[in-house]
Amino acid sequence: MDIVTDLRALIGADGVIDAEEVATRAIGVGRAERMTAAALARPKTTEQVGAVLHYCNEKGLKVVTHGGMSGLVRGTQAGPTDVVLSLERIRAIEKIDPDQRTAIVQAGVVLEQLQNAADEHGLQFPLDLGGRGSATIGGAASTNAGGNRVIRYGMMRDMVLGLEAVLADGTIVSSMNQLIKNNTGYDLKQLFIGGEGTLGVITRLVLRLREKPVSNNVAFVAAESFAGMVGMLRHADRALGGGLSAFEAMWNAFYRLVTTPPAAGRAPLKQDYPYYMLIEAQGGDQEADAARFAAALESALEQGLIADAVIAQSQTEAKALWALRDDVGQVRRDGSPIVFDISLPIAAMERFTQDLAAALPDAVGAHKLWIFGHLGDGNLHVIVQVAPESYAQAKPIVEKRVYAPLKAVGGSISAEHGIGLEKKQWLPISRSETEVAMMRAIKRALDPKATLNPGKIF
Repeated sequence: MDIVTDLRALIGADGVIDAEEVATRAIGVGRAERMTAAALARPKTTEQVGAVLHYCNEKGLKVVTHGGMSGLVRGTQAGPTDVVLSLERIRAIEKIDPDQRTAIVQAGVVLEQLQNAADEHGLQFPLDLGGRGSATIGGAASTNAGGNRVIRYGMMRDMVLGLEAVLADGTIVSSMNQLIKNNTGYDLKQLFIGGEGTLGVITRLVLRLREKPVSNNVAFVAAESFAGMVGMLRHADRALGGGLSAFEAMWNAFYRLVTTPPAAGRAPLKQDYPYYMLIEAQGGDQEADAARFAAALESALEQGLIADAVIAQSQTEAKALWALRDDVGQVRRDGSPIVFDISLPIAAMERFTQDLAAALPDAVGAHKLWIFGHLGDGNLHVIVQVAPESYAQAKPIVEKRVYAPLKAVGGSISAEHGIGLEKKQWLPISRSETEVAMMRAIKRALDPKATLNPGKIF
């Protein structure tokens, strides 16, 4: 069996890359390691995806789907005998309907590309991530991405009206619904959203767009206590009359990291407060919304919820404040980061972070701890940096310290990025035996030969 030759016969010579060339590609954004696979197929249509999957399923080959390669859980890792299915040539924005406020897009479309296209029609696709320049819409759907504005617009699941997917045997399931209300039996698209490519390959989507906000107000705020930060979240949501679109939190160490050279960002507020927040509100009247925004911050200061604040006076200043939150690459300075994406009830966050900080010195010795995240949706990013030579030994120890306490408080080991290979041993913390058994039954029903993304999730 000559896999490369067979696949080229199905989708064209330029659509398939052999193992030698595959090895020149990185396994993800910002990763130095090289990819492995028997072949990399790059179909141009849903039908070609179906042909590739039918061939691989018949021949007993395993298939790993690639999107923008910006995930953090090794969900796209393939082995030397696997076939990688890349959606890099399936990336057209087929239609934007301003009246219906929908977009029909192919799965390889990059998030930022769709954001810009919607903007040209006076619309907004509200999903926003730090990796907007590389993350694809299909990948965002298959991992149920969240990002910065979940507090107002929800997860990716809430933005998908319909989709087209290809099952392991090549069957095309087209459910390109364009209606917000369509209550006709099982909502089949939900099987593939958050499925991490284990149940089918998403190729096209119908997405819900929103009207582009007229106003956009951003502030950077400091608090003296965690209670003040939580109080500010409730205050902002109430005082802004439904306009709150993002509420990002940073613990002091992360704020210092992204506002101290060699980081490009500069501190908009002094660096000795324990907590910081980036608050964004969007609305329909810039003058009135700006006044409401300023009044909300002023009243928060008067109530002692916050200690200091600065409001962006232009979109340039707003982007500079957001750049601090997005400058996550700084965690790679001077060591190796162990990265976590968890969620837990807000009431449990302060104790959780305090206990973790207290436990790490004895557990792993010298380290750095950074905490930040989407406080409004209960999602924290916890990063523990250790010396490169200590990484392999420290990683399982740190994972246990981070994940084990989540079970008692009803937390999740994965808020946004999924399970992949990285977190599957910890899945029982967040899912019961019954739930896992049902997941396995669905997997067997749709992919009995375990062709798609083998070994991921469980």
